[in-house]
Amino acid sequence: MLGHELWAKPVFGVALTIGIFELSYYLSGKYRRIHPLLLCSALLIAILALLDIPYEDYNNGGQWITFLLGPATVALALPLYRNWPRIMAEWKVLLLGVVFGAIVSLAANAGIVFLLGGDRALAAAMMPKSATTPIAIELVRLYGGAPELGAVFTVLTGLFGSLVGVSFLRLIGIRGDKAIGLAVGTAAHGIGTAKVMRDSETQGAYSGLAMGLMGVVLTLLSVPLTLWFF
Repeated sequence: MLGHELWAKPVFGVALTIGIFELSYYLSGKYRRIHPLLLCSALLIAILALLDIPYEDYNNGGQWITFLLGPATVALALPLYRNWPRIMAEWKVLLLGVVFGAIVSLAANAGIVFLLGGDRALAAAMMPKSATTPIAIELVRLYGGAPELGAVFTVLTGLFGSLVGVSFLRLIGIRGDKAIGLAVGTAAHGIGTAKVMRDSETQGAYSGLAMGLMGVVLTLLSVPLTLWFF
């Protein structure tokens, strides 16, 4: 009973999440192949399962961490501000790149689902996975898909992009910080942006810009998609 009362307190979920993430972040600094978010998620799942802690109890505090995604996203404006003159000088090219990336992302995601025999509900959960998580969840709900499944696709997309995105871009000859940042932000939203921010402020600035624009563009494209497709 005492354990259940402790687990149900919001401070437990907050402290557990922050503590496990700090440990994961420390280990990722020592072992570069470890992604802190992936390790943190795995450890949290293991702890909840081993101690038989209901997810609802943990989420009393976990939801406060989710709420902090908003302020954390706003913090990405700092490198954006520092690079603002260069960004404004190239805004047409940057906007065109993100719009093209959004259209290709939607079409490719839907195409893969239908080619593999999936239905519209699965396509709805898959299509907005390159938007930042809060936006993607709402778009999935708007399209009539399962928000929980959409969240999984979105997080996995960010993890994959952060793990292999920069290496893949360099493999195909893309080495400029601006291009890398724009590509990662368009495809891998906040998780990818956090990764490139550690490597280069310029990459982080362009990735943060692309992430924000991607959310806006996908939201605007949701109007014709809802009217004609879903």
